[in-house]
Amino acid sequence: MRATLDDVEHPLEPFWRGVIAFRLLTLVTVIGVTLWHLDGYARPYGAAVVLVVMTLWTAVLSWGYLGRLPGLPDRRGALAVADLAVCCLVMAATPLVVFEAQLDAGTPGMGSIWTSGSVLACAVAFRIRGGLIAALVISAALVLSKWRFGLLELGDIELLVLAGLTVGFASRVLQRAAARLRRSAAQQAADAERERLTRQIHDGVLQVLAHVQRRGTEMGGGAAELGTLAGEQEVALRTLLTAGAPTTDATGHRDLGAALRTLSSPRVTVSAPADPLELPASVTDEIEAVVRAALANVDAHAGPEARAWVLVEELDRDLEISVRDDGPGIPDGRLAEAESEGRLGVARSIRGRVEQLGGTLSLDTGPGRGTEWAVRVPRPVRTQGVAS
Repeated sequence: MRATLDDVEHPLEPFWRGVIAFRLLTLVTVIGVTLWHLDGYARPYGAAVVLVVMTLWTAVLSWGYLGRLPGLPDRRGALAVADLAVCCLVMAATPLVVFEAQLDAGTPGMGSIWTSGSVLACAVAFRIRGGLIAALVISAALVLSKWRFGLLELGDIELLVLAGLTVGFASRVLQRAAARLRRSAAQQAADAERERLTRQIHDGVLQVLAHVQRRGTEMGGGAAELGTLAGEQEVALRTLLTAGAPTTDATGHRDLGAALRTLSSPRVTVSAPADPLELPASVTDEIEAVVRAALANVDAHAGPEARAWVLVEELDRDLEISVRDDGPGIPDGRLAEAESEGRLGVARSIRGRVEQLGGTLSLDTGPGRGTEWAVRVPRPVRTQGVAS
């Protein structure tokens, strides 16, 4: 099968189509073997009924694994579990349909190789763990349906376990490779777009900001302050263009460190771990908004010369983000007074967001010693979209 864009977006599609092909081929094989031995069965009509059930269920699975069942656009995992249950029921019909003497002579039980398709489906849906569990379930059903455990059954069990492990591992590797490919493609597109914007902005906005800074410094007075602000915005814009805006990956995660580094300026220093701090995009957005609100307070109350430092630390199960400035500090009772006056910037923009994330907020401030906000939030467990 030739790889397509859909296979990249949905890397396990070829595996699901392979499972469908396997079920169809094994169904034809089981029907042929069963019809060949039909006259010798204890209940030929019962065997025919089981074959009809297998045929109808294979049709349902084929449509379901292709994502075409009404109301079940992408419930392949649930279908795989249901398939496992149906296969066990089919195998349970063996002692009701097949003579014990036939089993002694090596006649396969009901379902035979067709039932191993459920192991492959569970391996694709739930990776290694799903394939192994499904193999053990089908193996137990095989032994119980025949009420015996011999070399023949042992060989079948070994094949089931091997198939579950192999397909489960292959599906996990394929999904991870596809995720890396998507991230690489997204990064290349972002780099190309950033380079294009850099050229355009460099020829316009950055040159204007540099000119305003230079002229403001030359003119002095109020124009000097305007020039300083223009210089800060020039540095911030260059930082954004160089580092690039943090992107959301295929699993809906964003790098918190990259998001906060875009807040750097001549007066704001951001320190974050070099390794990506990949969090759900919604969590990253909320933490970034908290830091922005704290820095806005620095701009509004600490004075134009105040500097600020943003520090991100990884703890055992939490993240701690501190925003510290060297301003005059917040007088006692000032926050409560602002809240009573209806100015809820801190309450809503900082404290409310932190509480929504299940975190804690502490404030260390005082006259002459600056202000430090310390935010601690639980770090969500990263889900790779790949079960092990």
